[in-house]
Amino acid sequence: MAETETTADSAWSEPGATDDTNGRVTLAIVFCLLSMSSVQFGAALSKPAMESVGAFGATWLRLSWAAAFLLILVRPPFLRYTRAQWISALSLGATMAVMTLCFFAAIARIPLGLAVAIEFLGPLTVAAVFGGRGWRLLCPVIAAAGVLCLSWDGSSWVADTRGLLFAFGAAIGWAGYIILMKQAGQRFKGLEGLAVSLLFAALFATPFGLSQAQSGFSFDMLLMTAGLAILVPLLPYALEFMALRRMQPSAFGILMSLEPAIGAVAGFIVLGQALSLNQIFGVALVMLASAAGTLLAKA
Repeated sequence: MAETETTADSAWSEPGATDDTNGRVTLAIVFCLLSMSSVQFGAALSKPAMESVGAFGATWLRLSWAAAFLLILVRPPFLRYTRAQWISALSLGATMAVMTLCFFAAIARIPLGLAVAIEFLGPLTVAAVFGGRGWRLLCPVIAAAGVLCLSWDGSSWVADTRGLLFAFGAAIGWAGYIILMKQAGQRFKGLEGLAVSLLFAALFATPFGLSQAQSGFSFDMLLMTAGLAILVPLLPYALEFMALRRMQPSAFGILMSLEPAIGAVAGFIVLGQALSLNQIFGVALVMLASAAGTLLAKA
């Protein structure tokens, strides 16, 4: 029995965990649930800002606010960082920018639940191709079937070509984000790595967002995007950053499989994006594929 408990704990926590493993894992699970809720409801509430300054403009303003908030709070010692730390923060920042810009550009064109489902294909496919074989290779196929179900509302296709392309861009970004966020958490103290990475993310997003933001720029828009920046990306990134320090990426992936369902709920409550029965089935398929792919990695 002791061996079984240790093995189960090691799947969810860092190697070498002590007696406080259960507490650390529970806290990490809470962080993940809060992060997913913040991302999806923050995304759903972003529609007015995106209509005023564009998807790229709103995303750039949010990233800039999030970076400013965290830099003031953390005050990272820039002059003390090593070359490896700078490379880690730069890579993570670029990935954050790609993932965030593409995701919000996608939800401006396609339903939130569909965008989240497509985004899941990125990390799931990478995990299946590079980390497994056999039955695990079917997981991306199952998830793709779920995306297909989500694209049909019972009477017509709800997908927009550009929206789909942006969603796939977000999928690629998310695949790299999970790996790079884990590395940054190991190379920096506290939230320093996240603060520096967000600064780079805002800089990378500037060429894409500045021109759009100028069209609807106002003091009210500044206040709106400052509040939205707390919901996405500041709070989710900080929560995920802390969660990945307390659990293995595999366990993190299992919990993240709940996100399509949370996205569908947020889309329905905030945007009135009701799902048909086949679309609900599509959400279930994506969740099943994500959880199964992560679990089979341990087999």
